[in-house]
Amino acid sequence: MSERPTIGDLTALAAIVNHRSFRKAADELGLSPSTLSHMVRTLERKMGVRLLHRTTRSVSPTEAGERLVSRLQPILADLDQALEEVNAFRTGPSGSLRINASEQAARLLMKTAVPEFLKRYPDMSVDLVTEGKLVDIVAAGFDAGVRLGEAVPQDMVAVRFEEQIRFLSVASPAYLARHKPPQTPDDLKDHACIRVRMPSGKLYRWEFARHGQELTVEVPGPLTLDHTELMTQAAVDGMGIAYVPDRSARPFLETGQLVIVLDDWCPLIPGLFLYYPGHRHVPSGLKAFVELLQELTLSILPAVTPS
Repeated sequence: MSERPTIGDLTALAAIVNHRSFRKAADELGLSPSTLSHMVRTLERKMGVRLLHRTTRSVSPTEAGERLVSRLQPILADLDQALEEVNAFRTGPSGSLRINASEQAARLLMKTAVPEFLKRYPDMSVDLVTEGKLVDIVAAGFDAGVRLGEAVPQDMVAVRFEEQIRFLSVASPAYLARHKPPQTPDDLKDHACIRVRMPSGKLYRWEFARHGQELTVEVPGPLTLDHTELMTQAAVDGMGIAYVPDRSARPFLETGQLVIVLDDWCPLIPGLFLYYPGHRHVPSGLKAFVELLQELTLSILPAVTPS
């Protein structure tokens, strides 16, 4: 091998193999897919061996590429940690903080932590990616994720920044004037329910609990949506009963545009948590973000791992 690969070349290869996608790897590294493709071709030329199988639809490592990346992963991780340790001698953290969150969680962060974080640490940037589906934040190259406490993987360290919340079944007074309010979750079978489609494509079964009794109900209804604000608005418009977080329904409950039904069947559940791997070195930017969350009004609780 006449010319040694650069750290940039090897990092690019590892990102592509991890994501199985030039586009996603390019997004992680802040490069264009064409630049990334050129880097890999250069790396293959330097090493004299093919490292990736490419088609118009997919990319996957060759045996040589798979073996190289498996050896590179701990080396690159050690390099990141070494750079972070040097970064600790700066007056403040620098670099990029990548966070994966649901849309509603991202909205809350944008109202609270993100503006203050960027103001306090001008050498940091935040890459906040909203996705409805749960992702493996480690494999996808994120520093942290944000989800409801019940959805946080058990092997993660988690920081609560929202009090417990309730999912409420709500309807407009106009709808309830035309239909007898349900007395139990089973009564929902006789109502027009605004059904919830999950990112996986499956329909969500509404969850209720009272006095230790738990029920999941596959509700009927002519309308199916996958966005909380649309569900809430549909209920306000009298189109049926919706099942939404209390933070979404609250403004309309206060104005009387919505009414809670099955109130005593809607229990509290853990609120939002920021979570990150506990077995890896915590980057200084993430550490600063966690500390900021714990300072803010919405993050008064200490770091815990949800049970």
